[in-house]
Amino acid sequence: MKFFIDTANLKDIQEAVELGVLDGVTTNPSLMAKEGIGGVDNVMAHYKRICELVDGDVSAEVIGTTYEEIIREGEELAELHPNIVVKVPMIRDGVKAIKYFSEKGIKTNCTLIFSAGQALLAAKAGATYVSPFVGRLDDIGHDGIQLIEQIVNIFGNYGYPTQVLAASLRHVPHLIQCAEVGADVVTCPLNVITGLLNHPLTDKGLATFLADHKKVNG
Repeated sequence: MKFFIDTANLKDIQEAVELGVLDGVTTNPSLMAKEGIGGVDNVMAHYKRICELVDGDVSAEVIGTTYEEIIREGEELAELHPNIVVKVPMIRDGVKAIKYFSEKGIKTNCTLIFSAGQALLAAKAGATYVSPFVGRLDDIGHDGIQLIEQIVNIFGNYGYPTQVLAASLRHVPHLIQCAEVGADVVTCPLNVITGLLNHPLTDKGLATFLADHKKVNG
């Protein structure tokens, strides 16, 4: 399973890179705004900086919602760096644009997926990734992990190469559950990835080892 970090914060990305487990990055307009990055030129320059840090796919989201806008923005983004994946919303014109991009060899990530039917449409159109939102489904009383499992099974039935990128992960159990049901990729904040390091018995065991070492070595 691939680990992506869901952020536009360069410090967090660098920390994830140094940990040695980072496979890619996902971003969106909200994450860019959180970092105070506005204006087309600034956003484009920031995407380039992210690509320079990461040896893997970097999802960069279009703002447009019409077919023509999505195509224009997507082609501009794809020209920035070979690592760029054009992130397209799950709307009618988005699906049409994914088909266009797939025929042009441009990688895509279909975002805001909340049903298996939406994921199937995106895969049929040739999306590189689909991004079902686990946490947001859980927020409204639906089972986000069940959706991940359903999509994984459907894609497996028909041999779709589209990768299931589990998004909107809130905590470590989400990540582990996604691994259990076969998600190809997870994307989450840095603290969820680093949370995998933690277990009280690890801390207790290490403290014991160090204490015993100190007894005999001073």
